[in-house]
Amino acid sequence: MPDIVLKNISKRFGHFEAVKNLNLEIHDRDYIILLGPSGCGKTTTLRLIAGLETPTEGEISIDQRIVFSSEKGINIPPDKRDVGFLFQNYALWPHMTVYQNIAFGLENLKWKKDKIKSRVSEITRLLKIEELFARYPSELSGGQQQRVAIARTLAPRPKVLLMDEPLSNLDAKLRTEMRSELKRLHREIESTFVYVTHDQLEAMTLATQICLINKGILQQLATPLEIYDRPLNLFIGNFIGNPTMNFIDITCSDIKGNQYILKHKDIEISFMGENTEKYPKIGQKLILGIRPEDIKIKNNGQAKGIVYSILPSGMETIVRVKIGEIFLTLVAFGRVNLSLDQECSLEFASHKYILFDNETKANITLGKILSVNQ
Repeated sequence: MPDIVLKNISKRFGHFEAVKNLNLEIHDRDYIILLGPSGCGKTTTLRLIAGLETPTEGEISIDQRIVFSSEKGINIPPDKRDVGFLFQNYALWPHMTVYQNIAFGLENLKWKKDKIKSRVSEITRLLKIEELFARYPSELSGGQQQRVAIARTLAPRPKVLLMDEPLSNLDAKLRTEMRSELKRLHREIESTFVYVTHDQLEAMTLATQICLINKGILQQLATPLEIYDRPLNLFIGNFIGNPTMNFIDITCSDIKGNQYILKHKDIEISFMGENTEKYPKIGQKLILGIRPEDIKIKNNGQAKGIVYSILPSGMETIVRVKIGEIFLTLVAFGRVNLSLDQECSLEFASHKYILFDNETKANITLGKILSVNQ
């Protein structure tokens, strides 16, 4: 199975630059997810790999073979790149049966009939749709249509499977089931998957690595937990996570070693950072990032607040707490016995709170909150 390497890839549509100097290396058997908000360039990047769009400049190689190079004048067409592309709308032929839809591509590749029959049987067994051979797409559920589309894409044994939001047309329950199926499929066929989505839950649950893009620029390439716990900048910290990260505007008022005194109008926080190479300066404006699950409601905690809102959902309860003019969202797991305007005590027990620079929005350091004075 191949590595995919993008070097200095840019794509412009007139004056609009959809992809900006992208450098990306996708390793053999990775499950890479291109993630980002709408219009960020993730689908364009996928289409550039597939050959459905032509880069303005740069170089793309698949399995150590250059498939595009603006400098060398190489541009291998999509059907010669040995990649499978799974579209958002499945694009099944409505007048063909399931068997015919899957076999159609193999027939175009001039496979022999006995090999086509064997391969279609093999791939449909893998995807558990062999009993659907004689049905037409209109007779299938959304999940079944999606499996047929995957089977058709995998039948020619492409080196790479490219997927553009393949689950977006399914309902929530079916999306969850299909995520499990895709993760199992990736392990069983030992292929390289490149998958586009704007759904961070899909990215967190499926990817071996997430490629987070914003405005055509690569923000971070890392494992899901690395991106979640150690976002390189404020955009990443804000984009990943539901409920989103809490942000508090603060100022560094004093430094003692790697311990910082952080002041807000309503509170003073003693913070110990783990990174001694990126000290903030006294007087520097910062942003403190706190994940909702890293705030606990606990007797005799470090800070006092007032319950502003409660959103129970059974397994967890989202609680919004007000400390002076600061609003903090926290997630309490299980059932919570709280009422509006009730005073509560908060504990900050994690080591994964983040200080961002207010000007550059870059991550300065992770650390822990030692104390909160109100």
